Amino acid sequence: MRLHLITVGEPRLAYARAGWDEYATRLRRYHKVQVSRVSGKTQALESEAIRKAAGKAPLILLDPRGRQFTSEGLSAYLDARALGGTGELALAVGGPEGHTDELRASVLQSSADALWSLGELTLPHDLAMVVLAEALYRAATISAGEPYHRG
Repeated sequence: MRLHLITVGEPRLAYARAGWDEYATRLRRYHKVQVSRVSGKTQALESEAIRKAAGKAPLILLDPRGRQFTSEGLSAYLDARALGGTGELALAVGGPEGHTDELRASVLQSSADALWSLGELTLPHDLAMVVLAEALYRAATISAGEPYHRG
């Protein structure tokens, strides 16, 4: 399955850039990965750019109101989507203000799983990008039966 990772901007902090690069590279062993960096001067323009970048792919927004997964649960979810015929899945990290209510509402109309929460903690934007890439990598190694995850 192709994973289209959409972020508002690039990680600015050195540790976040290094983490993003590391896990995005590792993830490419298991999935076709496309990365789109979008921008906008307002939250509405950022959300519009995310929607446009996702195209026709199912879109999952990282959002604190979303569903939380265990690593095993995320692995099973991604496997089920792939087996169900989903060829591409777009996952989007919004800007510092998050996603607009309009974008959230539009993705919720198309899927009950359209919002994914990384947890109850508030994470800096740069760190959320790293956590996304690592979580997807961890899920891929679980699916492949590799020992990275020690669950």
